[in-house]
Amino acid sequence: MSRNETSPSTNDGLISRRQFIGASATAAAAFMIVPRYVLGGPGYIAPSDKVNIAFVGVGGKGRSDISECSKHPNANLVAFCDVDDTQLAEFVKYVNENVTDQPDLLEKFHKAPKYRDFREMLDKEKSIDAITVSTPDHNHAVIAARGMRLGKHVFCQKPLTHTIAEARKLTQIAKETGVITQMGNQGHAGEGGRLINEWIWDGAIGKVHEVYCWTNRPIWPQGIEAPTDTPPIPETLAWDLWLGPMKERPYNPAYLPFAWRGWIDFGTGAIGDMGAHIIDHAYWPLNLGAPKTVQASSTPFTKHSYPIAEMVTYTFPARGEDYPECKLTWFDGGIHPPRPEFLEPHRRLGDGGGGVLFLGDKGHLMCFTYGGSPRLVPETDMKAYMRPPKTIPRSPGIHAEWIDAILKGEKSTTDFSYSGPLTEMMLLGNIAMFMQSKNVILEWDSENMQFTNLPEANELLQIEYREGWEL
Repeated sequence: MSRNETSPSTNDGLISRRQFIGASATAAAAFMIVPRYVLGGPGYIAPSDKVNIAFVGVGGKGRSDISECSKHPNANLVAFCDVDDTQLAEFVKYVNENVTDQPDLLEKFHKAPKYRDFREMLDKEKSIDAITVSTPDHNHAVIAARGMRLGKHVFCQKPLTHTIAEARKLTQIAKETGVITQMGNQGHAGEGGRLINEWIWDGAIGKVHEVYCWTNRPIWPQGIEAPTDTPPIPETLAWDLWLGPMKERPYNPAYLPFAWRGWIDFGTGAIGDMGAHIIDHAYWPLNLGAPKTVQASSTPFTKHSYPIAEMVTYTFPARGEDYPECKLTWFDGGIHPPRPEFLEPHRRLGDGGGGVLFLGDKGHLMCFTYGGSPRLVPETDMKAYMRPPKTIPRSPGIHAEWIDAILKGEKSTTDFSYSGPLTEMMLLGNIAMFMQSKNVILEWDSENMQFTNLPEANELLQIEYREGWEL
């Protein structure tokens, strides 16, 4: 599929897509010190090399992914891809306004070729070592899978995938190809996340038997019907490419650029958006793995859009002597867990955006949305606690960690062997929400990837792909 040559306006210093694509691709490749094929097989990067990174998606999180990667001294930004010329134009404007003090970097931005179709970019730009995937959830798997099969290292925004079957498949492909992968749940790289682990492993609150996780999301429309009007597709948008593997339907601005998170066919709702941050702070230190049961209740929802608010309860079996059976309850839509008696009067649960509360047999620990400033509660427990040494290596940031891992040939902390199962666990909550009218507690057999007591729920583990977009 060829890219559209229609250009955004060249006002305000913007450069047209035709000018971008016309730039020499070999100029980007020239930043490499030694060709990869001399040094090793697919995905191999010598320590002396730069990592040539291409970016799929330049709006929203895509812009921040590009910005963070550009700060790494061993990163070359060699190509950009977005199905929406408007997003590309906004990105270029942002670059022109914010990279004025780095003329060499600004020149590289402008010389790097720009594409609409990620497949064309991957086929043409042979210098690419790694890609980031910063698109709506429904396109994550097809892009990441193609990149890995071509030997490209992959950084994929959270949640890793749109479905449980996709999470399982990406985990498998990453293992088979041996490329360096990372999911973009930046809270995992923060200081707070490491402190939570160290304190829990130190026995600060004893053995944890229950966890509450909550968020103020969604902050986009949910619980609504699909639009019925059919406005014309903007000339700046490759609608077919935006749909990717999903079934064809008329374009409507209700779906994008941000509101896609609330639509069942494109996003994963509040738990998919924020679970990768919030649930991760329990999943990591407690070694939760796969749950044995999951159930949910929610406000009304439609066959097109997730509910405004929900509560999902998971139970996890014991995981050795240090990790007893545990229950984790997720709340979204502004619903909070019951206020515990041990919390001081007027003290806020979480930070407004969300939080995590651990209940142990010897105490309690609370942290905020991205794991920041964890505290034992009540505060008297925090003041009496003798903090353990910091034993977990600190991260330079989720993006820098990924690039460093590529250069060193090492595993990254939220690679797909970790983030795949985490994503599976989160998305089980959505299936439980869809199946709540069946009035059963879903029993999950992770090894065989199936619900054992409600076979019809297994139909929701995967989707039917459009022809030509199969995973």
